[in-house]
Amino acid sequence: MDTDTLATCQTIHHPGHWSNATDHVALTYDERFLRRKVLVSAKGQRFLVDLSKTISLNQGDALELDTERLIEVKAAEEDLFEIAGGDLTRLAWHIGNRHTPCQIEAGRLLIQRNHVMHDMLEKLGATITEITAPFTPEGGAYGHGRTHGHSH
Repeated sequence: MDTDTLATCQTIHHPGHWSNATDHVALTYDERFLRRKVLVSAKGQRFLVDLSKTISLNQGDALELDTERLIEVKAAEEDLFEIAGGDLTRLAWHIGNRHTPCQIEAGRLLIQRNHVMHDMLEKLGATITEITAPFTPEGGAYGHGRTHGHSH
């Protein structure tokens, strides 16, 4: 890959600490976990994200390019299960016990589609609907980032 001609991002700004983005990039939950990767913005600009360590980007973060432009990070639509009905607190516990990312909202839970989770949740009394929507699950144990199993 020819990175000599690409704008480069080495700085991330969190919501409330930036303004006036000129473009955006829509990334799935999995794509928002990165260190070094070429991305393409909604307006077609290719740029290199080249961070010192792997991070988890969130909806509303901004990527600062070396050209001083800001590119907003948006959660892309992806295939999800909407979980409703039953005891949502109990269902959320079972989801979390399997270290499955979960977006928690009033009256529903959202997870990425997974047939094993579908079968388990259905047996626990959940009503499950396939939807396509942006996915912004809860952060890790300390309210940010992602968890990586029991060895954090």
